[in-house]
Amino acid sequence: MSKVIISCAVTGGVHTPSMSEYLPVTPDQIATQAVEAAEAGAAVLHLHARDPETGKPTPDPDVFMQFLPRIKQQTDAVVNITTGGSQGMSIDDRLAAPLRASPELCSLNMGSMNFGMYPVLDRIKQFKYDWEPVLLEATRDWVFKNTFKDIEQILERLGKGHGTRFEFECYDTAHLYTLAHFLDRKLVTPPLFVQSIFGILGGTAADTENLLHAKRIADKLFGDDYQWSVLAAGKHQVPFATMAAINGANVRVGLEDSLFIAPHKLAKSNAEQVRLVRSILESLSMEIATPAEAREILALKGSDNVNF
Repeated sequence: MSKVIISCAVTGGVHTPSMSEYLPVTPDQIATQAVEAAEAGAAVLHLHARDPETGKPTPDPDVFMQFLPRIKQQTDAVVNITTGGSQGMSIDDRLAAPLRASPELCSLNMGSMNFGMYPVLDRIKQFKYDWEPVLLEATRDWVFKNTFKDIEQILERLGKGHGTRFEFECYDTAHLYTLAHFLDRKLVTPPLFVQSIFGILGGTAADTENLLHAKRIADKLFGDDYQWSVLAAGKHQVPFATMAAINGANVRVGLEDSLFIAPHKLAKSNAEQVRLVRSILESLSMEIATPAEAREILALKGSDNVNF
């Protein structure tokens, strides 16, 4: 069994500031928590940006560039920039920061899907910002769009154009078949970094049978040509990471995916989640990959070849 790559998704574009006082919002907070997560054992840092005044997700490259250089200077972690962004962003918006930064790795959602966060409205009594309930309610009628044409464009402009490789985010087994389609067309090359995602309303439920089924399908489609990673939303984060690692997967944690460290207890930082999952994996006699080892496993271009 190869070493386990821990990814940490630091802030994301789905949770809002009223959900947790510990969610990083400003460039300084994002950089600080990213560095701490790397020091705790995360080899890959998955990054979104937020308006520092309101906490609202933003695709603005200038905001990304307020924290990307600092993270690179203070850690050796692999920087993974989103191409998913958040609600209301066009594909040009979502590509603006990655095209400017030319990172080693970017996320790439492998299809369009419903993405419902509106049930959270029933659990929050008061919001800090007016935009928060509006965004959450809008997910009742929102489809995240990534068509075949969109995916082709991202692979061409960012992959071929910048040598960036991808974390292929698969919210359903159908997304695995979509990835296989692009592999057949030779628009993606192994080793594929496949992120199976569970527990999002609109995607595959966090059910053990679904976890094992996703592994079976990925094995059938990609054989030895892929690295599997798993994330699960909310309360499923750590149990699924543990089950996935036992079945040969890499894992992802972070405040983008869950705001909690234990039932009804908010995580005070991303590093806290990284330390927890690392301690579990090491107690199971698993070794944690360093950033250098992650770069070798994922065949990345190296941190000297980015633009930040």
